[in-house]
Amino acid sequence: MSLRPVKRLIKAKPTIEGAGVHLRRAFGFGNTTEFDPFLLLDDFRNDVPEDYLAGFPWHPHRGIETITYVLAGTVEHGDSMGNHGAIGAGDIQWMTAGSGIVHQEMPKGDQAGRMHGFQLWANLPASLKMTAPRYQEVKAGDIPAITDDDGTHVRVVCGKFWGTTGPVDGIAADPTYLDVSVPPGQRKTLPVETTHHSFAYVFSGGGKFCNASGPLEVPTESVGWADTKPPAEADNRSLILFDRGDEVEVHAGEDGIRFLLCSGQPLKEPVAWYGPIVMNTQEQLRQAFEELDKGTFLKAKGAAQK
Repeated sequence: MSLRPVKRLIKAKPTIEGAGVHLRRAFGFGNTTEFDPFLLLDDFRNDVPEDYLAGFPWHPHRGIETITYVLAGTVEHGDSMGNHGAIGAGDIQWMTAGSGIVHQEMPKGDQAGRMHGFQLWANLPASLKMTAPRYQEVKAGDIPAITDDDGTHVRVVCGKFWGTTGPVDGIAADPTYLDVSVPPGQRKTLPVETTHHSFAYVFSGGGKFCNASGPLEVPTESVGWADTKPPAEADNRSLILFDRGDEVEVHAGEDGIRFLLCSGQPLKEPVAWYGPIVMNTQEQLRQAFEELDKGTFLKAKGAAQK
């Protein structure tokens, strides 16, 4: 077994998306080669309704999959195929945009005004860019959870982990998507598929992710090593990108640590990306936006152009 070293350490940065939603972006809209097949991770945890209620009105997607995981509050959604519903606390929605979909996502928050969750974008390979759109929506009670002898708790959204298979299936990049909680003071080694790119995103507590050569306290900013103080522990909104290996090790701090652990098979294909549409060539990208202008963007039967 080989431990995955920490390759890069990033603090999620504030940004505004949709109609004025305040969120934090861990990665995305840059060179995402190291995260391939993933493109973007947004942390939309917010306790101020004025900062999220404007939501994400009707907008298109093509060539990607969006994975929305809600911790608190609800996200109401509708699309050009006539689907509509709500994603609540603990639920996940895995949307394959494929050939094209126009949808809206409107966060509503809970009684305390909290709207907490994440959206991850995964790329589709060239062979599936124009596949038919589909949804996999899984309620909280249908996501399997495992608790180890030391109290480590893992929700398995997608992929196989500790003999348990998550409910989301048929995804091209063979991803694993886990919600991991490690109790205070515990040291835990977690398996990761050797050929996958992998990252962790800390959203509660803190701790140390261990390098092959020994424990590394994870810096919370992307800064140069030579001119900075000794690294601090990985805390809330810290992203850890791992190098190659078949396991990661974490040592939870005094408050424990909770994080997303995601991995996927790299597609190793060219990326042509503008806004919500991700293709392989600039010509395909241009065509997609031309179709939007002409009203011919939607290919699925029963789809209505918004």
